[in-house]
Amino acid sequence: MTFETLGLSAEILRAISDQGYTEPTPIQKQAIPVVLEGRDILAGAQTGTGKTAGFTLPLLQRLSKQNRDNKKRKIRALILTPTRELAAQVQQSIRIYGKYLPFRANVVFGGVKIGPQISKLQRGVDILVATPGRLLDHIEQKTVDLSGIEILVLDEADRMLDMGFIRDIRKILSLLPDKRQNLLFSATFSDPIKKLADNLLHSPVLIEVARKNTTAERVKQTVYLVDKSRKRELLTSLIKLEKWYQVLVFTRTKHGADRLARQLTCEQITTAAIHGNKSQKQRTQALDAFKKNKVQVLVATDIAARGLDIEQLPHVVNYELPNIPEDYVHRIGRTGRAGNEGEAVSLICVDEKKLLQDIERLINKRIPREVIEGFEPDPAIKAEPNRNKKRQQSAKKKIGHFDQTKRSRRNNRYRNSQRPVNSSSSNRSQVQKVK
Repeated sequence: MTFETLGLSAEILRAISDQGYTEPTPIQKQAIPVVLEGRDILAGAQTGTGKTAGFTLPLLQRLSKQNRDNKKRKIRALILTPTRELAAQVQQSIRIYGKYLPFRANVVFGGVKIGPQISKLQRGVDILVATPGRLLDHIEQKTVDLSGIEILVLDEADRMLDMGFIRDIRKILSLLPDKRQNLLFSATFSDPIKKLADNLLHSPVLIEVARKNTTAERVKQTVYLVDKSRKRELLTSLIKLEKWYQVLVFTRTKHGADRLARQLTCEQITTAAIHGNKSQKQRTQALDAFKKNKVQVLVATDIAARGLDIEQLPHVVNYELPNIPEDYVHRIGRTGRAGNEGEAVSLICVDEKKLLQDIERLINKRIPREVIEGFEPDPAIKAEPNRNKKRQQSAKKKIGHFDQTKRSRRNNRYRNSQRPVNSSSSNRSQVQKVK
């Protein structure tokens, strides 16, 4: 099967050809015809299999078939993503495949000033890519109109639920027209995702290219057993001795990412870090430098596990295992993309053996263990899983309290903005009553 047989327009086929693609991936083969029919879909596939093009291509096709000749553009398609990086990647995909079509696409996310985003929205937008929080900020300021949405896409929906966006998503859904096409894409399926799909989708077509929660077949996975205190030393050794030239390293915390980046830099390894505390400009600059091989190692937290699209990335390292097993799938999915081979290495200390078991149970596969000579773990060191669990629970409480407080303030602002403004006479009467 080729893209020509999928029924895409000449303009879109020309843009695909410019990128050098000739054959659609499995998820694209199945999703594109269904989306073109106007049906809702629940689609799951491994990361790196072409999910983004799987919905952007038919979305552009459907909008072009029903092209509106309005003087004032109205948002016709809304794509929600969990992270800034993924939002930027989706917008770039729309720009690439829609370059021969008369559509305007814009992206809005937090971490940057809202003013320039408002200016672009005021000029008119056909397709809007957004993170939920920043979209609600625009809704509060009445700078977006969602009444004309024809197609809604939830990309990486499972990650949005993991990040606590379910209330924001429900609020956004309440503002959309009832009659619309819904596309829900997710790298993994879970019970909350199925529940969301039941409430959102109408007679959907289920597309599942890979078995639930599977990892890419072309990714070689290896576990290196090592003491926690020697992880950085082992990582440095692997990078230098194996001559790894492009390495994406994941840590659990922002401070851990910064600390590791400084340590590797002191070892004469060019390194940059990206995480939630970095500004969008800093994150973009670090990622660009990494893609252009100006930086040898990029250290990231799980915020970068999705949305990073790096061609032929050879190495991913789990410096610390994630607390959520599904995040392991997304981390190593940054390598072995688009049919390329990749290597995923995990540095495991005695404290993380339970986390490793949870991951292996999820992917239904035992990951080979190895011990590097000179880095043998000390059998006298005992695991401290309770301490790690307490830290995790404490972090969740802090994050939950912060998110709840932030969202409560936003909800209050939103409710206040919807209340009718009292006249001066009513204000006076209210004052008299108070007196």
